[in-house]
Amino acid sequence: MFPEYDVIVVGAGHAGCEAAVAAANLGCRVLLATMNMQTIAQMSCNPAMGGVAKGQIVREIDALGGYSGIVTDHTMVQFRMLNRSKGPAMWSPRAQSDRMLFARKWRQMLEAHPLIDFWQDMVNGIVVKDGRACGVRTGMGLEIPGKAVVLTNGTFLNGIIHIGEKQLGGGRAGESAARGITEQLVELGFEAGRMKTGTPPRLDGRTLNYSRMEVQPGDENPGRFSYTDTPRPQRQLPCYITYTNEAVHAVLRTGFDKSPMFTGRIQGLGPRYCPSIEDKIDRFADKDRHQIFVEPEGWDTCEIYVNGFSSSLPEEVQYKALRLIPGFEQARMFRPGYAIEYDYFPPVQLQLTLETRLVKNLFFAGQINGTTGYEEAACQGLMAGLNAALSVLDREPFILRRSDAYIGVLIDDLINKGTQEPYRMFTSRAEYRILLRQDNADLRLTPLAYRLGVQGTDARMERVRYKEQAAEAIEQFFRRTGVEPDHINAYLESLGSAPIRQKVKLHTILTRPYIGIAGLRQVLPGLDEFLRSQDEECIELAEINMKYEGYMLREQEMVEKMNRLEELRLRDDIDYYQLPSLSKEAREKLSRIKPRTIGQAGRISGVTPADVSVLLVHLGR
Repeated sequence: MFPEYDVIVVGAGHAGCEAAVAAANLGCRVLLATMNMQTIAQMSCNPAMGGVAKGQIVREIDALGGYSGIVTDHTMVQFRMLNRSKGPAMWSPRAQSDRMLFARKWRQMLEAHPLIDFWQDMVNGIVVKDGRACGVRTGMGLEIPGKAVVLTNGTFLNGIIHIGEKQLGGGRAGESAARGITEQLVELGFEAGRMKTGTPPRLDGRTLNYSRMEVQPGDENPGRFSYTDTPRPQRQLPCYITYTNEAVHAVLRTGFDKSPMFTGRIQGLGPRYCPSIEDKIDRFADKDRHQIFVEPEGWDTCEIYVNGFSSSLPEEVQYKALRLIPGFEQARMFRPGYAIEYDYFPPVQLQLTLETRLVKNLFFAGQINGTTGYEEAACQGLMAGLNAALSVLDREPFILRRSDAYIGVLIDDLINKGTQEPYRMFTSRAEYRILLRQDNADLRLTPLAYRLGVQGTDARMERVRYKEQAAEAIEQFFRRTGVEPDHINAYLESLGSAPIRQKVKLHTILTRPYIGIAGLRQVLPGLDEFLRSQDEECIELAEINMKYEGYMLREQEMVEKMNRLEELRLRDDIDYYQLPSLSKEAREKLSRIKPRTIGQAGRISGVTPADVSVLLVHLGR
């Protein structure tokens, strides 16, 4: 009934969709197996993509040939570039999406790929022979052969939904949990754990009083995620901000004795940086209010997502408390918030390719690895899909370093440090933030995808070359063009910047604080005339390169120093227990993780600089 697929992807959430596309775009025949074809690419929680560090990841996915950015651009209802008041390393794109259009667009793009097949059924087991994954078993008793398997089960592995004292088996509201896979993997020797996440109630937007809230419009000139010619939004929907208060908190506290979080019914840890409303009240008892973001679910629905009010309290407590929030006095609830507890597998059991150490050609991606967030899941799916395909094709694996991408930081953190709570990406986790900006993801990563042979990257490489050349031309114009004092001093003094006494190159003027190209164009007609023919994206890149040149050079020097350690390879068969000079913890961690390089060994939690020195001596360095 089934051919032998090159790659079988289990689960069609954000990780599974990107995994399927990545493997197919390397020429592999892919089967995407999901319990429900109607929920492919479902936005289970908030209807948004991007945000701080997450927006950088979406742009990196796009630069590597993934679809998340393209889908978001086609379905967004609002776009905002966050942190514009800070340096460009912190700028982070974020878009509200139409939830239904997002899932529909993803499915259309998947179905348009000739190498992707679909099967609707629960996968409850992996076919493993001689230590290698070679297919899956389904709830209908079918065995589907495949050369590699990617598990992207999200919150479905033995999922339990909690609402007050009620417990419901399920991986998402109204959907069954997945059973069988955890038990089999544990029998094979994998370590499993439990994690928790949650979602807020959904409200009827027709019953809200928006005049009592702060409006949060999109950017006046909205951007986009993809580096391809995706559409820019012609109109946008506003979001709104309101706040809880002491009355709201008092009502919520009446349900604490029935909260599964406080009574111990939930064993798994929840996301530290996206706590439930009851957790906020408990942990931040000194705060008399908390911010609530009122987000539309799409163009053609009145459903509202109440961002900031995630809860697992009894539904009647949620409803009573919601109606005390300004603007929510007449609110009607579509469904209550809930918490969900599910199985995950500590990611130190994986290699940097996201292939498991115990079973060859078995890959994990997404929340099964202990992460939270669509973006974190999607980028893991992309990398797992690429590496599953490369393994089947008997090619070298594709691994991103910490200096290459936020994706590299995320995977390196997971594999070397593990996680006991849902892992979320932040800019602070990356030591090379100035190099890993959202505006240059295509320059960093598209050449890598092009060399891999990812389908569709020929045209993307042409765009990259054009962008690099155009930015360089702009920079050269600034370096060779001088400006006279009487042409610029009035402008400089208006900004509180010291006037010049002689002709100075434009590049020198631009590097001053508070001076930008947009302002210079207004007072220097020759500059404006030159830039009219240039793409705004290239102008922005050139400006960042010139203003932050010194910082970027210093970071690049750091990268080169660290890369020397990355070039020192460690054999897989090293017996670390035979190196008595290593600390006991280092011997245990190194034996378990088996780092590929000295650099990776040094990033493992518990491995000290002294331990790294011992390894260098062992290598004869």
